[in-house]
Amino acid sequence: MSPRPMARPGGRSARVQAAVHTAVRELQDEVGRDALTVPLIAKRAGVTPSTVYRRWGDLQELLSDVAVEHLRPDTDPDDLGSLSADLTTWAEQFLDEMSSPAGRAYLRDALLGDPDGTNAGRCSTYAADQITAILTRATTRETPEPVPTTEHVLDHLVAPLIYRILFRPTPTPLTPTYAHALVADLLGS
Repeated sequence: MSPRPMARPGGRSARVQAAVHTAVRELQDEVGRDALTVPLIAKRAGVTPSTVYRRWGDLQELLSDVAVEHLRPDTDPDDLGSLSADLTTWAEQFLDEMSSPAGRAYLRDALLGDPDGTNAGRCSTYAADQITAILTRATTRETPEPVPTTEHVLDHLVAPLIYRILFRPTPTPLTPTYAHALVADLLGS
């Protein structure tokens, strides 16, 4: 059972979601992820366990929903004046955030409680939107730059980063140099 769309944005459903998400984040910090239970989260959030089960189905789907919300970017990508600089900085920040222990845990949670792929799609959309903003900006500069498609950047920059973060963090350590090389290959520089 995946999270249901909110019936009334800003209504009770939104308040419940916010309270439950806050409870999960606070309890993770206080007692650790392994000690989390639906009754513990519900008590902290001020709702009944049945409310949590009805909305999220189980603990893993709740953790997945919280992870996806955490992975949503808070700001637009930096504008450093060129496509290369913008993509390189974005890739460094993406790699740093996603390869941290917390980032890896959020990625795993986002995928584990995602039986229909909805949360994976949301995460993909977050990255695609950031990339599209960078590419659009490059085409609207005083001297427009040639740009690849968003899908090409996802395939040649984001996909290798995510694969290496989740499945192959060694033998070569994930460093900014790795992200720089991906961007250079992508842009043919």
